Amino acid sequence: MNIRLTRPLVFFDLETTGTNPLKDRIVELSYLKVNQDGTTEEKQYRIKPVDINGNQIKSSPGAVAVHGITDEELADKPTFRDLAKSLMEVFAESDIAGYNSNKFDIPMLMQEFARVGEGFTLIGRNLIDVQNIFYKHEPRTLKAAYRFYCDKDLVDAHQSLADVKATYEVFMAQIDKYGLGPDTEAVAKHSRLGDNVDIGGRLSKDKDGEIVFNFGKYKGKSVKEIFRQEPSYYTWMMEGDFAKDTKDIITAIYLSNKR
Repeated sequence: MNIRLTRPLVFFDLETTGTNPLKDRIVELSYLKVNQDGTTEEKQYRIKPVDINGNQIKSSPGAVAVHGITDEELADKPTFRDLAKSLMEVFAESDIAGYNSNKFDIPMLMQEFARVGEGFTLIGRNLIDVQNIFYKHEPRTLKAAYRFYCDKDLVDAHQSLADVKATYEVFMAQIDKYGLGPDTEAVAKHSRLGDNVDIGGRLSKDKDGEIVFNFGKYKGKSVKEIFRQEPSYYTWMMEGDFAKDTKDIITAIYLSNKR
């Protein structure tokens, strides 16, 4: 890999019961971790999706049609809670990469960690969305990206380990083709679309680099200033259905006001 890794880089991919990070659950997780010395490790997990009472959650028919993983296949698999500690170790002190990961996989993963009480955070990490790089240069699907960059056919699309390995290969080809680098921080910035600060796009930066709201009645207003004027707005957001990374960022801003 012709970029400098400032820390390990974890490529990962999820298959899920549906598409709502706040309600759906992970049924399969695969990762390929690239260490700073160039060595790699990979693993695939099937996961039993459960509710707060431990009852299995059924996948939507649409989700099963995409990934082909039936509820029966997951009945005897470990739950996310069973795997959370070991997964935290995989992602610890690492940057994160994936295909459409900023919009889907990362929010889904963060919600799963939050449900089991693990303090998974994006603060201080570089996030690389290979799809965003691709869309900036050659807007197509992962299958087409694999053909375009690697001159190969992606036979097992929507099987998570095949997808994550293909994403890794596409990423390495993008590094060479577009001369990206020199490190993961620079590539993460290049893979970002717009000025969003959080994954869900609830927060962004204005022309002066100030973090502002990107929704609602305070859209375009400074988060720091609104929290000073109306602390209850912070409380409302913390109690609302906002993604964990959004809450992490606004909490840091809220606490900075109190110093």
